[in-house]
Amino acid sequence: MPGTTLPPHLHGERLTLRPFTPADEPLIARSLADPEIARWAIGAGLRAVPPVERPARWLQARITSWAAGIPVFAIADSATGALNGYIGLRSIHNGNAVVGSWIAPWARGRGMAAGALITAAAWALSPTSDNGLGLYRIELHHAVGNPASCTVAGKAALTLEGTMRQATVDGHGVRHDSHLHARLATDPAPLRGRSGRVSPS
Repeated sequence: MPGTTLPPHLHGERLTLRPFTPADEPLIARSLADPEIARWAIGAGLRAVPPVERPARWLQARITSWAAGIPVFAIADSATGALNGYIGLRSIHNGNAVVGSWIAPWARGRGMAAGALITAAAWALSPTSDNGLGLYRIELHHAVGNPASCTVAGKAALTLEGTMRQATVDGHGVRHDSHLHARLATDPAPLRGRSGRVSPS
């Protein structure tokens, strides 16, 4: 939540969640050019910006958000630190938050999305006394036409709660029904990757 002191790193299964840096811009540019990311993960505000300016604008917004205590993480390779995606929490209020993410095309098919969500959720739903964010509920919304997100949510133990009619607008301005998944702090953790530990580094 705004004003929170964020962890320098969260370590998951073969991945690290870390702050974004200016050095990430070239890989962000490659990611934002991907058709799937452009369709599902670029909001109307960014679409109004000329494509050549989008990577810098997107990156600066995340760096500014991090400085303000908003948890927006780069999903990085644990060995090299190279950018493989994004995961962040927004609409944080009354112990609730909405999670959003994308995985770069070169990192797909390796369980990176589920691993990042498991790691971020473990931290976000842990009490502040254990260096967590102290949230009670996290939600994931995705268009029903994006079934990969359903798979990711299931692997991270977010329960499918229902369908929200015409709730998602894609990059072409078309509305889609959306699935609503959620996990509570009192729900069982996923069997794999019960991670989210904070690194002191």
